[in-house]
Amino acid sequence: MKRSLLSKDFILASLGYFFIFFSISVFYLYPLYLDQFHPSKSRVGLIMGIHSVTAILIRPFFGRILDKRGGRKGTVIGLLLMIAVMPGFYLAQSAGLLPLFLRALNGIGWGIATTAILAICSDLAPPDRMAQSLGIIGAAGILSQAVGPTLAEELMRRYGFTAVFHVSTIMLVASLVCVWAIKETPFSKIQTKFKLAGVARYPVLILIVIAAMPIVHGATRGSVLNFIALFGSSVGFSRVGPFFLAFSVAAVISRIGCGDISDRYGRKRIIFPAAVLIGLNLFWIAGVHSFWTFVTSGFVAGFAQGMIFPALSTYVIDFLGRENKGFALGLYLSLFDVGMGLGSPLFGWISDVAGYRQMYVVAGCMILVLTVVFTLKAPQIPVSASRDPVDRQLVIEE
Repeated sequence: MKRSLLSKDFILASLGYFFIFFSISVFYLYPLYLDQFHPSKSRVGLIMGIHSVTAILIRPFFGRILDKRGGRKGTVIGLLLMIAVMPGFYLAQSAGLLPLFLRALNGIGWGIATTAILAICSDLAPPDRMAQSLGIIGAAGILSQAVGPTLAEELMRRYGFTAVFHVSTIMLVASLVCVWAIKETPFSKIQTKFKLAGVARYPVLILIVIAAMPIVHGATRGSVLNFIALFGSSVGFSRVGPFFLAFSVAAVISRIGCGDISDRYGRKRIIFPAAVLIGLNLFWIAGVHSFWTFVTSGFVAGFAQGMIFPALSTYVIDFLGRENKGFALGLYLSLFDVGMGLGSPLFGWISDVAGYRQMYVVAGCMILVLTVVFTLKAPQIPVSASRDPVDRQLVIEE
C-alpha cells in the first residue's frame, strides 16, 4: 500500500523545520543588538556571515554521515548544539570574539540540523513524491522567515533583545520535541557504501555546469532579497514590505501547489521554465517604475523560486543517486549558500559601478545563459532512475 505524504511523522518533521527556521530568522535583527557596541560594518558583516560559512563547510561532510546514521539522529545533534550555544548570547557584552565564536558554532548546528531534517522528510515521502516533500518543507521555512523577524522586532521594542534570545531558544526546544517524536524510518536505517561511479562517466564540464546551477540560483536569489530594499528606496518607494510579503505568499503557493510537478513530468522540464521566469522577472524588476508593478514582480519572483528549489534539489539527488541523498542535499545547500555568499559582494560591486537596474539586468542574463547551457548539456535523469532497488522493495512490501 502506498504511503501517504502527509503522515504524522512528516507533519512533525515539517513543524520541526519551521521552528528551526524561526529560531534563526529572529537573528536577522542581531546587527541591531551589536550596534550598541559601535562595531565597524565589516565586523558586523563578519559576525553575521560566519554562520553561513560554517554551515557551508559542514553540510557535505555531515550529509554523508546522514546516509549511514539516519536523519533523526543528525537533527537531534544539530539542535542540541544550537541549544547549547544559546546561553552564550546572553553573556556577550561586545562585538568581539565571543559573538563571532557563538555564531560559528550556531552555523555548524544549523547546517547539520537543516540538512538532516530535509533528509528525514525525503525519507518519509513516497519515492515518487520526493520533490513535493521538499517543496512542502521549504514552504514551512518560508513561512517562519515571514513571521519571525516581525515578531522579533515587536518583542525587541517592548522587552529588549533578551526576549528575542528567549524566543529563539524556545523555538529550538520545540523543534527538538517534534524531531524526538519522529520514528526512525526504514530508509534511514539502510547502510550503504559511498558510490559515485555513475557520476565519473560524465565529463568535468558537465559536472561544472550542474554545480553552477544552484550557485547561480543562490546568487540571483540573493540579488533580489539582499538589494531589493535599497533598490526600492532608490526609485522612491516608501515601503518594500509588500514585496517580501508577495514573494513569501507566492513561494508558499508554488511549493505546496506545484511541488510535485517535477515528480510527474521530470526535473529538467520544470527547471527550465522556472529559471527562465526568474531571469525574465529580473529584467522586469530592472524596469519597474510603478509600486504595484514592483509588488507584482515580487510575487513572480517568489513563485518561480518556489518552483525551482524542489526540482533542482531533487535533480542533484537523482544525479548522485538516492542512496547518497544526505550527501546530495548537503552539497546542494552548500552550493546554494556559496552563491548567496559570493553573489552579494559581486552584485554590490556591479550596483556601485552601474546602478541597481543594470545589476538586475546582469543577474537576469547570468541565469538565462546558464539555463540554456544546463538544458543542452546536463543529462536527463529519469525520475524513476533515482529509486534504488531497496526503495522499490520497501514500497512493494508496504
